[in-house]
Amino acid sequence: MKIYTYSQAREKLADILEESKKEEVVIRRRKGDTFFIMPKLPIRCSPFDVVGLRKKITRREIIEAIRESRGRA
Repeated sequence: MKIYTYSQAREKLADILEESKKEEVVIRRRKGDTFFIMPKLPIRCSPFDVVGLRKKITRREIIEAIRESRGRA
């Protein structure tokens, strides 16, 4: 784990971001605040992934609604 001061981090931010891909990086301010820098991993998902709806509806009701919308009663 590498620890940098706020001033050091400002001067070489690009290098620190690259370094954070390999190991943990901490930036510490004078007041004692600390920040951990870590890369966000890309989320691989299908563009067809759809969040489901939580509705209390039966299969029969769904089929009836589809038929009704198509004009078949």
